[in-house]
Amino acid sequence: MSLPVNIPVIASMRTALRSVLHWNPLALGPRRGAPAAAALLALTERVPAMAAPCRMHPAVYAIEAAVMDWARRTGLRADPGTGFHRMAGRAFAEFDAAAAALFAQWLTWLFNLDDELDENRGDVDLFHGLLEGGAAHPLESAFADLWRVTSVRMSDLWRTRFAANLMRQHDACRVEAENRATGRVPTLEQYPALRRGTVGPYLYDLVEPCLRVEVPAWVHECEPWQELVNACNDVTAWCNDVASLPKERGDTHNLVVVVMHQLGLDQPEATAWVLDRIAERCQDMHDAVLRLPLDTLTPRLARDVSKVACAYMAAPRAHLDWLMESTRYT
Repeated sequence: MSLPVNIPVIASMRTALRSVLHWNPLALGPRRGAPAAAALLALTERVPAMAAPCRMHPAVYAIEAAVMDWARRTGLRADPGTGFHRMAGRAFAEFDAAAAALFAQWLTWLFNLDDELDENRGDVDLFHGLLEGGAAHPLESAFADLWRVTSVRMSDLWRTRFAANLMRQHDACRVEAENRATGRVPTLEQYPALRRGTVGPYLYDLVEPCLRVEVPAWVHECEPWQELVNACNDVTAWCNDVASLPKERGDTHNLVVVVMHQLGLDQPEATAWVLDRIAERCQDMHDAVLRLPLDTLTPRLARDVSKVACAYMAAPRAHLDWLMESTRYT
C-alpha cells in the first residue's frame, strides 16, 4: 500500500531543489587550470545556478585517498592533480564520503577509458570485454570491481538501463572513430546526441547507487526527468569541449569546431555561440527540475528523487570548478 502524499514533505523537497537553483554569487578564488576554460567564467554572471562555487566535501582528502588506493589496486592511472575526487567532492558535498568516493572512482575509470580510446584511435573492441564480463585488461578488471560494489543494491531494471547506456557509449565511440577515419565532421543537428553518447551517459545512472536510492522507472521515463538528464549532460559536455579544445589538437568532435565548420565563425565567435547554448541548456535544467512530478510520489520516494535531482543540479558548477583547477587540460 502506498503512503498518502505528505504535502509539507513534498514542499520541503521543492524548497531543497530551488535552493540548488538560486545560489548567491561569490568571488572566485585563484585558479590554475586550462587557459581555455577561462572563457567559461562568463557563465557565472549569466546563469544563477553557476554563480557561486560549490561547497567542498569536508572529507575530500579521505575521498582522494580512497580513489588513489583503488586506482593502484586496479592498475589504473590516477594523478592527484587531475582531481576527480574534487569534482565528486563538490557534486556530492551534501552526502556521505562513500558516495563521493564511489563516483570519483567511476570518473577515474571513465577518463582512463577515454584516454585508452584516444590512444588507440577510437578502437571500441574494449567495450566487448566490459559487456561480456572480461577481465584481461586493467579497465575490464577495474570495471568488474566497481560493478560488484555498485550494482548490488540496484534492481534488474536499473542494471538493464546502465548496460543500455554503456552500449550507447560503444555505439557513439564507433561513429566517432568512423568519422575520424574518413575526415567527416558531424553536423550541428547530429552532434548533441553523439556527444551525449561519447561522454558516458551511464554516469547519470550512477548517481542513484552512489546515493543508495533508485528513481522509479516511470519517473525516469517522464519528459521532465529526461530533459533534466539530457540538459545536464549537454552542459557538462559542452563546457568540457570549450576547455579541452587546445588539448584535442584538431579533433573535429568538439562543439566549438563543429560550429566553426558549419557556421563559418572564427574560434572566439564560435566559443561565444557555444556559451549561449550552454546558458540556454542551464535554463532548461532549471525549468525541468521544477516540473518533476514530486507531488505524485510518496514522501520517501520524493526525497530519493530530490536527492538525485539535486546532484544533477550541482554538477555543472562542480564541473566548472574542476575544469578551472584540474591539471588535465593545462
